[in-house]
Amino acid sequence: MNRTAVRRSNAKKFIIMAVLVVAACAAYMLVGVRFGNPKLFWYAMKIRTPKLIVMLITAFAIGGASIVFQSIINNTIVTPCLLGMNSLYTLIHTAVYFFAGATSIFVYNANASFAMDLVLMGITATVIYSYLFKKTKHNVLYVLLIGTVLTSFFSSIQNTLTRIMDPNEYDSLLSTLVASFSNINSEIIVFSIVILAALVFVFRKDLALLDVLTLGKDQAINLGVDYDRSIRRLLLGVTLCIAVATAMVGPISFIGLIIANLSRQLLRTYRHTQLILGSAMFGMIVLIWGQLLVEHVFTYTIPISVFISVGGGIYFLYLLLRNRRM
Repeated sequence: MNRTAVRRSNAKKFIIMAVLVVAACAAYMLVGVRFGNPKLFWYAMKIRTPKLIVMLITAFAIGGASIVFQSIINNTIVTPCLLGMNSLYTLIHTAVYFFAGATSIFVYNANASFAMDLVLMGITATVIYSYLFKKTKHNVLYVLLIGTVLTSFFSSIQNTLTRIMDPNEYDSLLSTLVASFSNINSEIIVFSIVILAALVFVFRKDLALLDVLTLGKDQAINLGVDYDRSIRRLLLGVTLCIAVATAMVGPISFIGLIIANLSRQLLRTYRHTQLILGSAMFGMIVLIWGQLLVEHVFTYTIPISVFISVGGGIYFLYLLLRNRRM
């Protein structure tokens, strides 16, 4: 297919995805609502609106971060969660509870807690993963192996802290470590939107260079790109996006893998503006329709993270086997 045909095909696909997103939003807001009772109607809107906004923010943050991260490491089966970023966030959040205490402003104040998690994870993840990528020269096998070790390492420290933590503090902590859109942190919605908008604005030039960065380090340098600086800045942006999404709903493994690869398979383009938009829209479709099933079919007995983890694990194995045959 020529470029014009691909562009037209992708435009049609975006229209279809946009319709599915709008349909999902409308279904989530209106299914099961009692329109005959104004009080119950507005109460339902009050409860559902923050959840819907959080799902849209989460899909955008994780979808964009996953596409950027895959381009940084130049591999489509690796996502931040596979390298332990979710485990790192869990460790940092637990450490804040453990060392500061449940009565600290960094715990009971949602915005202060969010800011602390964001700063600590941004600094720690950027230092660790920048050094990791540099030393392994972006070798996927080494990166995945070290990422698996780091995941176990972070989880072990986190488990140790929870075992010696005060039981009351642990009860307070536990609800924030399980991904669920039924227990969202709606107090940081405005803060999250501001952070994501600032990230897009600050890193807009680096995002524009993604198409060039995917050509490889030598090619990018020959074209005048400061490769190492751009990689560090984009990695920081990825880390902060993952931190924003995780702080709002908890760790969600494999969602980035699913939506990023679906976007690449459907759109088949190298332009990252389209890939990021497609990944974000896929995320909205998956999360909203999934949460709709959780609430109205399974009546909250199974959190959406379970379905995503199971489906994502199967999809990950499929991608590994498919890439091996190619």
